[in-house]
Amino acid sequence: MEKIQSYFGGIGNIYPQSINGIQYQVFSQQELADTIIPFFNKYTLLTQKWADFELFKRALEVINSKEHLTIEGLRKIVTLKASLNRGLPDELKQVFPNTTLIQRPLMEITQILNPS
Repeated sequence: MEKIQSYFGGIGNIYPQSINGIQYQVFSQQELADTIIPFFNKYTLLTQKWADFELFKRALEVINSKEHLTIEGLRKIVTLKASLNRGLPDELKQVFPNTTLIQRPLMEITQILNPS
């Protein structure tokens, strides 16, 4: 994780998650927009994680445009979150009970991937 953090210019933080795991997190909107998103735009994810990335980018766009400061913008973010891999946590389901999912972008693999 330290090498990944170093590759990205030292941004983000590394946190222990359990005895066997650690996590690298970047929270800064500016660092996400300037470093992390361009990296994954250049080196595209090849699984349905790509769909999560695309939804995440949409949510960040809502925040960057300050739409999240309105109830409509907040609902957009909640809808995007509901459509991500793990969906909404129970607490948000209670606060936003009528949230509908949006169609996830579909990643079409057009070539056989090299398993190496």
